[in-house]
Amino acid sequence: MRTEGGQSAFGVLLFQDIAVIPILALLPFLAIGAGGESASGSGHATSSLIADYPAWAQAVLTLSAVAIVILVGRYLTRPAFRIIARTGLRELFLGSALLLVILIAMLMSYVGLSPALGTFLAGVVLADSEYRHELESDLASSKGLLLGVFFITVGAGIDFDLLMAQPVQIVSAALALIALKGAILWLLGTAFGLRQRERWLFSMSLAQAGEFAFVLLTFAVSSHVLAPDIAAFTSLVVALSMLATPALLLTYEHVVAPRVRLGDTPDRGHDTIKEEGSVIIAGMGRFGQIVQRMLVMTGYKPVVLDSSAEHIDSLRKFGIDVYYGDAVRPDMLVAAGIANAKLFIVAIDDRERAVELVDFVHRRYPQVKILARAADRDHVYRLCAAGADTAFREMFGSSVAMAKSALVELGHSDEDAERKARAFDEHDTAGLRHLMEVWDAELDVFSNPTYIARAKSRSDEFAELMAQDEEERER
Repeated sequence: MRTEGGQSAFGVLLFQDIAVIPILALLPFLAIGAGGESASGSGHATSSLIADYPAWAQAVLTLSAVAIVILVGRYLTRPAFRIIARTGLRELFLGSALLLVILIAMLMSYVGLSPALGTFLAGVVLADSEYRHELESDLASSKGLLLGVFFITVGAGIDFDLLMAQPVQIVSAALALIALKGAILWLLGTAFGLRQRERWLFSMSLAQAGEFAFVLLTFAVSSHVLAPDIAAFTSLVVALSMLATPALLLTYEHVVAPRVRLGDTPDRGHDTIKEEGSVIIAGMGRFGQIVQRMLVMTGYKPVVLDSSAEHIDSLRKFGIDVYYGDAVRPDMLVAAGIANAKLFIVAIDDRERAVELVDFVHRRYPQVKILARAADRDHVYRLCAAGADTAFREMFGSSVAMAKSALVELGHSDEDAERKARAFDEHDTAGLRHLMEVWDAELDVFSNPTYIARAKSRSDEFAELMAQDEEERER
């Protein structure tokens, strides 16, 4: 989610889920309009209370039922859940939510719509409640089980005899689906200005069919929109395309991403940089803004690059001089004067791209000093290994400042709290260098026994120093 491609993929997935609602609502009318057997002739629609009404009346009643569900859910469920919440019984709270889901599903079935649409609407209603977080917490323990039941049901309904009978046709159709959807997503990514690497991530992560296809296929068969044999064939194609997802993501991670790095060119135009600077700042978020303000107030004029056009427009309203452009582009760095710069400050919040950017500048312009923003200790090690002269943990300074204030509130003098904070800062910074000697890029720090042992030793040393200092203070 920290990449443009990931954010775009999430948006498309969310839209796909929302699009299920109108599709489920329209499928029965497709069956009626096709001149075939009405949806009321089988499946869930046999109990429809509006089956004998004209088509236009059915449409009006159906839309009215959906509107009633939304309005009632918005204005009546809140006070009802408020009363239930006062009992303090989680079981009653959860049971009431599930009862609401069942009732809405039954209502949708009675007006000729899919119960699946009803459960989806119930989810929308519950998500709009102030109790949604509590419901989410209560359902968290069962979420994996319910998802498992869903996919087990889907798997049990797949016709493997058909797969054995037509393997070439089914596999070819799955590959064609992945290729066609991937190509469409690539074109959409191009149209919306995603960089080349982000387009690859966007298209390869969404090239498969979605899990809601199984719901739609089942409902289409019960509504006589699709023949059972066509639905069975399509279900196999969907399942195979979903099975290909891990392979697609591994291909992106190990084949595509390493080959499409800093050299890729974004499709959106960037600002023309009018002057070069001795200091270049990449990233103007909450971290970069503070660095830029202090440098400007001291008399320096850093060249600031940021890749968010909306953020730049907001900053320019305050008179802050920022250039739109992606700092990972070599031509942007050249235009900013990287060849003659004294200092390059990496303040972007994307961990991976920050490491790539440091590595690129260090290799191409080794004479430039690099200061980098780090998310945590592991990120510090990776940035330093890539070539950063110094990496600063973004939360460290404010955390130490709060600890110092906590000591003052607990009765320590300002001087004593300041001394302890300074000692902790120096000890922890020295510990970073000490621990980097045993840091392994291939291992998580929690899986590195040598690192853990040395970290414990450093903590014990500092605890002893603080104990000695406290004894001296009490004398």
